[in-house]
Amino acid sequence: MCDFDNLNDNGKKLAHEQLMLCVNAFGGQNFFLQLLEGIRKTKPHPLMAKSCGFRFILGTIKWEKVIFQDKLDLLMQIRKKESKNGNLLPDKEDKSYKKVLNLIRTLAPIEFEVKPKDESDGEGFIVKAFDQINEDITRINPIFDLLFFCAIDTSKKIINYTPKA
Repeated sequence: MCDFDNLNDNGKKLAHEQLMLCVNAFGGQNFFLQLLEGIRKTKPHPLMAKSCGFRFILGTIKWEKVIFQDKLDLLMQIRKKESKNGNLLPDKEDKSYKKVLNLIRTLAPIEFEVKPKDESDGEGFIVKAFDQINEDITRINPIFDLLFFCAIDTSKKIINYTPKA
């Protein structure tokens, strides 16, 4: 999702629609962008929180399992390669295949529950880290990617995108 400019018109429209569902479920554009800013400012990375959660003034993100530094480093490394070949998994002959497969098996079942502080702002949403297409193809979930890794400007571009007629 971080390479939004490289998507075709249908891909951009789909990304916009997906993101807008999440934005509206979290209370609107302003609240969502403040969430992203809070995540980007937090050091160390919020995914490594021992409490399995991220809290900020307008809401929370919770998940069920602690994510360690080595898993986060590997995820950050392989997500850059995914945009080139459309798959997080390297070739089975690649020496990093088993590490990446274990990462996917570890993180795939985890659900990230994003909720606004005030229920009147929205019901929130749930996102998983990966979209498993089949046994051999796994992609990073675009909303998860936007939440934790992509530049805020990319999210703004997607939110402000106007589909062509």
